[in-house]
Amino acid sequence: MTTTSPTTPSASDAPAPHLAGNFAPVAEELTAYDLPVTGTVPPELSGWFLRNGPNPRDAVTPHWFFGDGMVHGLRLEGGRAVSYRNRWVRTSTFTDGVPPRDAQGRRNLSAGVANTHVVRHAGRTLALVESSFPYEIDCRPGHELETLGVHDFGGRLTTAMTAHPKTCPTTGELHFFGYGGSKPPYLTYHRADADGELVISRPIDVTAHTMMHDFHLTERHVIFMDLPMVFDAHRRPGMPYRWDPEYGARLGVLRRDDPHGEVRWLPIDPCYVFHALNAHDDGDQRIVLHVSRYPDFTGRQPSCLWRWTIDLASGTVAEEQLDDQYCEFPRVDDRLVGQRARFGHATVAEAPGTGHIPGALLRYDLETGAVVRHDFGPGRTPGEAAFAPADDRPGGPGWLLTYVYDATTDTSDLVVLDAEDISADPVATVHLPQRVPYGFHGNWLPDPAR
Repeated sequence: MTTTSPTTPSASDAPAPHLAGNFAPVAEELTAYDLPVTGTVPPELSGWFLRNGPNPRDAVTPHWFFGDGMVHGLRLEGGRAVSYRNRWVRTSTFTDGVPPRDAQGRRNLSAGVANTHVVRHAGRTLALVESSFPYEIDCRPGHELETLGVHDFGGRLTTAMTAHPKTCPTTGELHFFGYGGSKPPYLTYHRADADGELVISRPIDVTAHTMMHDFHLTERHVIFMDLPMVFDAHRRPGMPYRWDPEYGARLGVLRRDDPHGEVRWLPIDPCYVFHALNAHDDGDQRIVLHVSRYPDFTGRQPSCLWRWTIDLASGTVAEEQLDDQYCEFPRVDDRLVGQRARFGHATVAEAPGTGHIPGALLRYDLETGAVVRHDFGPGRTPGEAAFAPADDRPGGPGWLLTYVYDATTDTSDLVVLDAEDISADPVATVHLPQRVPYGFHGNWLPDPAR
């Protein structure tokens, strides 16, 4: 095992909730090999499980969302847990202290924390945060998780990039957006082709700068969520947004075959959505969306699974709560993004200061409404789970991979569950050399076919 420690986090007598317990950062970058396993790692799994999240270098940050990005990676191959490593993303903010805004308040999109997601497209692995450009990281043998540098699509990208891009499984295109700023356009839709070339950047007229974390993709449509979390520059040093239900809430529908055409806006009840489960077209005039929906953004009420059904003929949206169980980080088999998917899964886990009971994964049957649950046991809290396919059948067999923190031992494991039988005991539990702090999003990145 090798270790490096760029900076050891400072101690605090009374840390904020987002810096306490397993929200607290780890001090060291580790590399460990041949990790111990309980159970059997499926030999079909050959690749990287990567997850990104905040890990403030100096343990001082006013909000969980603002910590320096750290990617935790576990390499699986040949039925073995080959290696684990964690690395800070070396953004210009991390290495040189470059602020995201200059003295005149102008944004520097090359600066940021790259702490929210990690995705792969057109051969590049990108660490993402919605306030800046992506940073490319290296997953080649011998260069694992090193930062290669900022990626702005050859200079074509001139806005920030969402941390939740969507790859169309049919065309290979990457759909995404950028939002923010002090003047219009506050929203821009982007599309990169299967080779990674940015081919569409289209401003979209919205009335204000609102916090737009995620969006929806179907085979024929892109759907934006303009929700009442409105930018407020005076709310410092924390999140510069305020909940304003008077702003209203609406969904904007854009046809993929007419990317510069009209965006049709349809009202919904005020709410907030961080994360979409999936969306699909249902005939010519209906679009079905599944989301993890908060009734407001006060932090007093949890998010639950809802279904929105857009009727383009009538210009209305039917809104239906599907479950009363708190859930977040909803996902599907990524090969079914934008298509009808029968199954999705979500995490029951704690958010800082909320007091929600942690410790489970839920598998939703979106056709029957059935819910299957895997409880991890007392003191064991999972993060977001990524789907790893067992074969080339979208929606077919596979595994759910998630980092799980054990509060009784202050350690973390990678847990592998059978996606078709998640209530069963884990297929494998990989014991990690240090805890993995609570974080945000990641992916299973299989090795390219030889």
